[in-house]
Amino acid sequence: MRVVLQRVTRASVSIDGYLKSTISNGILVLLGVENSDTEEDMSFLCRKIVNLRIFDDENGVMNRSVLDVDGEILCVSQFTLYASTKKGNRPSYIRASKPDRAIPVYEKFCQELQELLGKPVKTGKFGADMKVELLNDGPVTIIIDSKDKE
Repeated sequence: MRVVLQRVTRASVSIDGYLKSTISNGILVLLGVENSDTEEDMSFLCRKIVNLRIFDDENGVMNRSVLDVDGEILCVSQFTLYASTKKGNRPSYIRASKPDRAIPVYEKFCQELQELLGKPVKTGKFGADMKVELLNDGPVTIIIDSKDKE
């Protein structure tokens, strides 16, 4: 599993011109799923996301987690995180899981995040043409791949 985390002042997802989800202070999570991902990968990333100290303390030092600041999370599926650009100019997405596997993983991922966060996690809609808007705070953008945990 691969995630791109962005600390945001606000973020939203619209589908077909309708606002689906919105958050204020928190983290926008872009999630990519591949076939070799396991429950361990999911749990590792979910725990990492809610405990990652990327929010400023009273001294302006990134020393607080999304839990510490009572922040929100918006999680959006993004198969393009597994784009391979080694050959030619058209990316290949062969490593990204197909919807029949990726949808249940995405849903379970969001559920586990919600349990750890202790409040609802906002979502996009898997496979939809989404318009994601955000105000990146910092900017703070972090990429984590569950296969790189050692």
